Amino acid sequence: MRILVVEPLAAEGLEILRRHHDVDERLGLTREEIAAILPGYDGLVVRSQVKADAELIAAGTRLVVIGRAGVGVDNVDLEAATRAGITVVNAPTGNTIAAAEHTLALMYGLARRTAPADASMRRGEWKRSQFTGVELRGKILGIVGLGKIGQAIAKRARAMEMTVLGSDPFVTPEQAVNLGVELVAFDDLIARADVITVHVPKTRNTTGLINAAAIAKMKPGVMLINVARGGIMDERDVADALGAGRIAGAAFDVFNTEPPTGSPLLDAPNTLLTPHLGASTAEAQIAVAEEVAEQVLEVLAGRPARHAVNAPLLTPETAQAIAPYLPLAETLGRFLSQFARSAPRALTVEIAGEPAAYDATSVVAAVLRGLMETTTDERVNLVNAAALARERGLTIVERKTPSAGAFASLLTLIAEVEGGTVTVAGTVANREPRITRLDEHTMDLAPADTMLITRHHDRPGTMGSIGLILGEADVNIRAMTLARSAPRADAFMVLALDDEVLPAVVDAIRANPAVVDVWTIRLGAER
Repeated sequence: MRILVVEPLAAEGLEILRRHHDVDERLGLTREEIAAILPGYDGLVVRSQVKADAELIAAGTRLVVIGRAGVGVDNVDLEAATRAGITVVNAPTGNTIAAAEHTLALMYGLARRTAPADASMRRGEWKRSQFTGVELRGKILGIVGLGKIGQAIAKRARAMEMTVLGSDPFVTPEQAVNLGVELVAFDDLIARADVITVHVPKTRNTTGLINAAAIAKMKPGVMLINVARGGIMDERDVADALGAGRIAGAAFDVFNTEPPTGSPLLDAPNTLLTPHLGASTAEAQIAVAEEVAEQVLEVLAGRPARHAVNAPLLTPETAQAIAPYLPLAETLGRFLSQFARSAPRALTVEIAGEPAAYDATSVVAAVLRGLMETTTDERVNLVNAAALARERGLTIVERKTPSAGAFASLLTLIAEVEGGTVTVAGTVANREPRITRLDEHTMDLAPADTMLITRHHDRPGTMGSIGLILGEADVNIRAMTLARSAPRADAFMVLALDDEVLPAVVDAIRANPAVVDVWTIRLGAER
């Protein structure tokens, strides 16, 4: 087989590929030149500059695999690749240590003000008193996201005698104890930490995670670090806080737009900015090249790749039977991740009715994708779902039954969380997902991108007062579903909304004496 490498790849990775296949390294080609020769290749390897979009993928009529030498796959059209039967693989672990060490380098740079001190020296100055720093020993480090990179940072920060806080909804307290990390809620972390670093994927829920509202809850003099994805920290809000002296410093390796032309951070004081160097070590480049090469070989040999980032195509028979349930499974997983509010220790997936007659691996994988997508850079699919679940300490139990009661099909998720269990179930009606159960309450609900859920005492006027609060906030209600077990008992009210709900509005609803709890659920596409 033939493999085309169109961006620089370490020699060690090229050698692995060349032991088994013909490899052409063609660097510096224009997009048109790549498209012209791509029909002659079975594999394509890119880094971050070449965009493997739908048009380029369509030109690769022989392609079996696309290898992305790195973590993110923003430059690869995964939907187009999947439709074309092309497996996309990446190298998510090769740069773990490089990214962790760069985070620590930026942390030390902020604490000891090494960059401005160096610049001052080169101007012929000797202003020691202007560059007094702070020691990191004894300080509190807050890590948002305890994946591979977050864990590597935690290990090193403990050796630096820092106290480490972590926020990650899919890390259990037992895992955190093993890491030497105190697991806390996000709001608690940002309120207590002296240094905050983010290591989560960029999704709808994490974009702007560190913004003006979050900064207002932080200690004066906090330091912020972003070596994850541009946009997780709001650049304007961080720049304004720096200008006002609200925070002591900010280090960014990633930006909304790269290069960050016009970014407010460029003119903000007390910044340490680097040009996306998180993975730029000689060792990481070799590790990434070797990792992606091994993944490409696995796919070309007809074996499942550990780091496949798109789901393999289903057989025609299974596709016809299972495909309608995959959107439902992902929706239920995404719903559960927000409704449960804490990391499930175990998850039972009950598949009843028509889909129970088929291999349901892809259904379980879709559930896990929805459940874990905001906490991992890896796309969860039937190749890696089970392994990722194990890494998160999540036990998966799959049950099948031919009978779905009153439904032709029924998918039920039962999550064991701290303090009890959470249940959500759904079916497919007219090829559209429907939620049919929430804990002990039955309902018929069409999921919406934004939903507000209340659990309240079934008293006259409660629903009206909630509607009034939303109306005064200019939040439009698209649809409403009410589920109760008995008159005057507790009830769930689910509102499908056209607008986002601000925290102050949620607080006003929660203040209603009849309201037991409030959830804001966002089911819109994350990537």
